[in-house]
Amino acid sequence: MRKKRILHVLMATVLVVPSFLVPAGASDHVAAATGASQNAGEYSSKDEVVYATLNANGERQEVYVVNVFDVIKAGKIVDYGTYANLKNLTDLSDINQKENKVEFTAPKGKFYYQGDKNDAALPWDISISYLLDGKQIDPEELAGKDGHVEIKIQTSANENVDLGFFENYLLQISLNLDPAIFDNIKTGGMVANAGKNKQVTFTVMPEQAEELSVEANVVDFELQGMQITAVPQSMSIEAPDMKEMTGEMNSLTDAIEKISNGVGELNNGVSELDNGVASLRDGSGQYQNGISNINGKSSELIDASVSIDQGLTSMSNSLSENSGKMDLTALKKLPEGLTQLADGLRQTAAGLTKLNENYVGAYNSLDKAMVAIPDYEITEEEIKALKNSGADSDVIDQLVETYSAARSAKGTYSAVKKAFDAVEPTLLEVNGSVTEMAKNLDKMSTDISSSLEGMNVADSLGELQRGLATLSTNYKEFHSGLASYTAGVAQLSSSYNDVHAGIVELSGGTGELEAGVDELDEGTDTLYQSTKDMPEQMKKEVDQMIAEFDKSDFDAESFVSAENEKVNSVQFVIKTESIEIEEPETIEEPVEEEKGFWARLMNLFK
Repeated sequence: MRKKRILHVLMATVLVVPSFLVPAGASDHVAAATGASQNAGEYSSKDEVVYATLNANGERQEVYVVNVFDVIKAGKIVDYGTYANLKNLTDLSDINQKENKVEFTAPKGKFYYQGDKNDAALPWDISISYLLDGKQIDPEELAGKDGHVEIKIQTSANENVDLGFFENYLLQISLNLDPAIFDNIKTGGMVANAGKNKQVTFTVMPEQAEELSVEANVVDFELQGMQITAVPQSMSIEAPDMKEMTGEMNSLTDAIEKISNGVGELNNGVSELDNGVASLRDGSGQYQNGISNINGKSSELIDASVSIDQGLTSMSNSLSENSGKMDLTALKKLPEGLTQLADGLRQTAAGLTKLNENYVGAYNSLDKAMVAIPDYEITEEEIKALKNSGADSDVIDQLVETYSAARSAKGTYSAVKKAFDAVEPTLLEVNGSVTEMAKNLDKMSTDISSSLEGMNVADSLGELQRGLATLSTNYKEFHSGLASYTAGVAQLSSSYNDVHAGIVELSGGTGELEAGVDELDEGTDTLYQSTKDMPEQMKKEVDQMIAEFDKSDFDAESFVSAENEKVNSVQFVIKTESIEIEEPETIEEPVEEEKGFWARLMNLFK
């Protein structure tokens, strides 16, 4: 009977105790939820946090989603998604699922529930492989090993999942490396200190597939699970100040335009130079032909002069030795010989006149061509800038070589210009002398003829003998000068052959120069046309790149179901399995648990 009363007391105690074991406010919370269960609730926004675990190779193991609602009106809330299991993380109220519809009663404020989706594929395919001393190895076998380890991580789009996440989300992959295990770390990621560890972080931009790697020397290899987070690339990217950059580009294009214009002017000047040198070559050819003809006639002129000299000498000797028996027949032929000699000298004078005309024309063409060569100097810096402009380097080398040759030719011409200037006066002087000699010979012929017609042989023979002796002596001097003149003409003809050959070579060089400069002119003009819009093109490229990475206009979509509304954000938190050295199993002896209050209380009734 006593035990029965105690049992009643115990039951009463059990009924009373739960009321004070429930946390403060919980009963009110449940009551409020129960009261609102019949009314439709309302929420302002919903967040989804997708948690996933991968094995050490990146294969999916477990996926669950924590749904967070900002409830602004308590009551019945409907959410969508297919889950293997549901768990209320806010209170003790039930959550019901029928097909893809999830219903629950939520109080005002934050409400959390978890849904398991182990069969859900992630938006990214993540593959992780390991190499030990250059050979691939399974992660289970790698634990505890020593050597050089390379960890490769490959990320790409999962074509079977909505590509909106791959196209708009930024991946951040972090590895925590223990310095006691990892040494001499080499990676393309960012390395930072995280407590006692080194943290390697990689960032994968939206729409990008990446191959990442970390290398290190390891001892007793172990690796904590990698942390992978994915969040929207929602930050707005401001366009950089392009004024300085485009200003520099404008300066470059202006410089290229000046180069193009300068090369155009050079092309015009070289074209004029080539035309002038061509005219010089033609005039020089005529001059060469003329001096060659004169040189060819020189031998005939010398032969005739020798005959006259011999005739005068013979006549003078005959008069001296045979004054009484003199035959004046040869003397009567002397005027005719002198006339022929005078005619030969006049032909020579005419040749010299033609020679002088050709020379003056050729010299004027040469002088015009040489004056047309620009005086400005091209510096090494300008030549280097031209080579860096993208023009054909072979053409530039030819241009520089021809420029140097043209400068050298102009310098040489300036040095010998006085000699060229002296040729025309010399030719005019020689022409005048030859013409004067012809006149004197004509006068001598006329005087001798007149003398012979009215001459009294007996009275005039002595005077004639003295005159012939004087004429013979003077003619020898004339013949000596004539011989020197013809020798000079021969030397001039021979030397001018070299001059003409040089002019012909110069003409060929200026022709090649004109072709090269013309090609360079086309190249620099093409370069200018292709770069003049570069500042604007650069600005467009920058704007396009910013547009590609600026995802600030992205609207979040539910990972669980397209039927869900008011989705504020969806985030992914992914962790890989750690690689650890297995600890040896230890058998622990069972420890008798200390009995609690209820156990001790129940033992009273046994």
